[in-house]
Amino acid sequence: MAPIERITLFKIPKEEDRQRLLAQYKVLAKTATKDGKPYIVAAAVGASFDDPRNQGFNVSVKTTFASLEDMKYYDTECEAHKALKAVAGPIKEDVLTTYYENIL
Repeated sequence: MAPIERITLFKIPKEEDRQRLLAQYKVLAKTATKDGKPYIVAAAVGASFDDPRNQGFNVSVKTTFASLEDMKYYDTECEAHKALKAVAGPIKEDVLTTYYENIL
């Protein structure tokens, strides 16, 4: 199976909260493991450019997983992702948007 690329977009109103989320993604990239081994192929996160087409989304994340199974593990069991959600939940505005696809 081809790798899975996942794009997640957040609306985080306060600059200091955006910085907290960016820092937590750095922690996640270093600590996310499955069966004791790193399993996220790649992760990139950053502040979006101020542009009306962003519709208020101001933090963008691109995460690559080797398989759909790994992405499902990330969503349901990964302790590092649970810690990230604990930071993101209270500071995000509205719902976040996630899109994923197989890449060739």
